[in-house]
Amino acid sequence: MSNAPARPAPDEEWDDLLRQLRAQPPAQPRPYFYQRVHARLAAGAPAAAVALPGWLRRPAYAVLLGGVVLALSGDGATFRPAARGGQAASSPRLLPR
Repeated sequence: MSNAPARPAPDEEWDDLLRQLRAQPPAQPRPYFYQRVHARLAAGAPAAAVALPGWLRRPAYAVLLGGVVLALSGDGATFRPAARGGQAASSPRLLPR
């Protein structure tokens, strides 16, 4: 037989621990905590409005917008037939209406 003292049951140990935790005063922030947080947030905020709109700051939208502009601003060269042997490639040609 062992001569070890009797230990309390695990439930009693937990109850004692929880009682000790409840007896502690609630945690309080250090002095001037909220003032420091407010000052840090104010310092990190943008001072002036950004020149670009919000949707243009996202690269996917900017690329999409650029593609649409390029597609719509073309001169229609892709819809014309290829230049024949007698014509120079750089001479402009009127399209029939």
